[in-house]
This record gives sequence, C-alpha cells and structure tokens, in this order.
Amino acid sequence: MKLLALRLSALGDVAMTIPIVTSLAQQYPQLEITFLSKPFVESLFAEMPSNVKFLGVNVQNYHGVWGLFRLFIELKKRKYDAVADLHDVLRTKILRKLFRLTGTQTAYIKKGRKEKQALVRKKHKIMQQLPSSFTRYEEVFKQLGYPVTSKFHSIYGNKKGETNLFVETTGLPDGKKWIGFAPFAAHKGKELPTEIVKRLLQELSAFKNWRIFLFGGGERECQLMKSWSEVYSNIEIIAGKLSLNNELSLMSHLDAMISMDSGNMHLASLVGIPVISIWGATHPFSGFMGWQQSTDNVIQTELVCRPCSVFGNKPCYRGDYACLTKINTQVIIKKLENIIVNNYDS
Repeated sequence: MKLLALRLSALGDVAMTIPIVTSLAQQYPQLEITFLSKPFVESLFAEMPSNVKFLGVNVQNYHGVWGLFRLFIELKKRKYDAVADLHDVLRTKILRKLFRLTGTQTAYIKKGRKEKQALVRKKHKIMQQLPSSFTRYEEVFKQLGYPVTSKFHSIYGNKKGETNLFVETTGLPDGKKWIGFAPFAAHKGKELPTEIVKRLLQELSAFKNWRIFLFGGGERECQLMKSWSEVYSNIEIIAGKLSLNNELSLMSHLDAMISMDSGNMHLASLVGIPVISIWGATHPFSGFMGWQQSTDNVIQTELVCRPCSVFGNKPCYRGDYACLTKINTQVIIKKLENIIVNNYDS
C-alpha cells in the first residue's frame, strides 16, 4: 500500500504533521508513505521510520493549472494507492481531485474554518477549544482506513540529538540550565515588542547558572539578536549559525524553550522540550498548541478583543497591540523557574 501525504506550507505547519505521520508509520509498517512538501523542511523527516520517504517539490516550478497537471502526471507514475491532503488549499485540492478522477482513494483535512472565524470575530465570539491540528490530521488517515494511536514523544525517541551537530557553536552541555528563546514570529500580532524582549533578556541574564540561546531568522532579526547578545555574557545567538537539523539537535538538549506562537514552539515540541508559549492576537483555542505542551505554560493577556486573528496577520483593532505590550515578564520567569525545578526533581 502506497500513500501520498500533501502539506505544502510553512515550517510550523509541517512540524505539526510529524507526530501523526511518525505514529502512522510505526503503527502500519506495511504502509509506504511519501510526504510531499517544500524542500527546506526535509530535515524534519531525517529521523522518520524507514517506511516514510520525503519528496521535496519546488512549487514555483509548477505554475498554474497546467503546472499542477504536470506535477500530477509525475506523481501518478509512482502508483500511489491513496492520497492524504493535509493542507486543503487550491494547489492540493486540484492535485487530490485529479487523483480521485483517476480512481485513487483520497481524504482531506477538515480545518474548521467557520468555527475558527467564530472564535476570532470582533463581536459575539464563541470562545471554545477547537480540535487540534493533530486531531484533524488523525481524522484524515482514519478516513483512509488507518486510525492512528499517537504515542510520539520526540523525533529522537527517548534519546537526544547528537552533540557533535552543534558543539562547535555552543560547546558541550556544561551543567548550566540551557534555555532557548525565540522572540520573533511571521506576523506582528504574534511578536513580542522589542522593549519587552529587552526587559526579559535583562531579567534572564541575572541567572548566572542559565545560558540563553536566541533562535530566529531573517536579517533584521539576526541584527537585533546580535545587539542583545553582546550586552550579556550568558546570552548567545544561535540564529543563522546552525542548519535546521543541527538546531533540532541543540533544542533537544535544552531545559526549556520560550517561544511565540511560531515555528520554534513546534520545533521544540518535536524534541520533547517544555515550551513557555506566548500568545498575542492568536489563541490556543484555535488548535495550534505545540505537541503535548501544557496549557499551564501558556502566557497570554485576557482581553475581550482576543483572539482577533487565526494566524496573527490582521491589524490590531485597538491599534496598540495590548495583547503583547501588557505581557508580564516576571510571569514568564516564574513559569521558567517552575519548569526547571520540576525537571530537576524528576
């Protein structure tokens, strides 16, 4: 049985498929699973079971309907028995419909768009926990006849990543508490204001037995992080220094991660690390929490206007982004101390 899974999207979205696809592969070793996505996410699949193969596709090479038809013809030659559309956007809809028209079994994710819009609308919000993306992915495979019992802990199983993948950048674990901090996100509605980041870094730097590693990407972000890391001896920039595969290995050795509702929250979750997640315009109710992360470690400001966006890409109704500017850094510190103490005791 050959199964094709489609998810042509951002890093965090693909990361959320990993626990379910890993569990599927382990539970059904007879399945030959091909995961089609953009090439830059391939590192997420490096530790997958042997019956999972990654197929990277540059979608820019398949423009328009005719381009997608050409991609379909290429994929059809691989003789897949079933297609799981884990994305449900125009490109994947066209691909799955072409497969279905030629007799291939298909199933697709039900994203709950109406329920999510009810959650973020300006008036008469319906504040309720919606099914997680993980549950929605499980449902797709169930439709194809493969119900999944997810027992995923980490891409490394019960181990950690190889230290030789990052030792030249950080040195070996040294007995200090290693904490990741990813203060950036794709949209302003999910990103901590610079002044709050600087305040939090100052407070974190006071703990001399802690090493703080800054994760992120992009030229602007790297310049900011470089300026912050130069101020404090125990704050170090990781962004731009390691490949994705090596970053994952380093993350597996952290004691905790502080992250926005962003890709780094999901990456740390994939290696079994507790995440203190900070939410602004978005909300955990939308179903995008990291894998097996505790709601006890969620940081958010309770406002009647929240959440106002599913993805954090809408301008602030109030104009002041109070959901982020009112974040209390001491609450973050206390949650971090609690994680470290509990992990140490266990």
